[in-house]
Amino acid sequence: MIEVRRSEIQGRGVYTTRRIRKGTWIIQYTGEIITNEEADRRYDDGSMERHHTFLFILDGKYCIDATSRGSDARFINHSCEPNCEAVSTEDGREIWIVALRTIEPGEELTYDYGYEVEAESAEEARRVYPCRCGAPRCRGTILKLDKAS
Repeated sequence: MIEVRRSEIQGRGVYTTRRIRKGTWIIQYTGEIITNEEADRRYDDGSMERHHTFLFILDGKYCIDATSRGSDARFINHSCEPNCEAVSTEDGREIWIVALRTIEPGEELTYDYGYEVEAESAEEARRVYPCRCGAPRCRGTILKLDKAS
């Protein structure tokens, strides 16, 4: 149903090999469950040349680090006009990527990261957390709109 290959958005991306209907649960975002505190220790944005992690926040205490033991979902790129969304299961311990619309074979899967960190300005957000999705209404950052303004 999906394959990982080079992406025009960023690095590697995940592409469909067949039509995926709206509402389909495509792939689970898996990896090591760690505390948010441990994630901050492992990945200090201030010391990185550019922001790059495979983290997915579960709640105020835990996140999934897909860096070494994660599924191919870790390669799904951000888009400001995504064709998928990330959905948490009822117990809040699993994240699934779900189709927002019918996705045709060969399309790259994307979801809005809605990344939440404090940015001093929209310019800083675009510099430190840039978006390369190329969507007509690209906001220029992977941060949530209210965090980038």
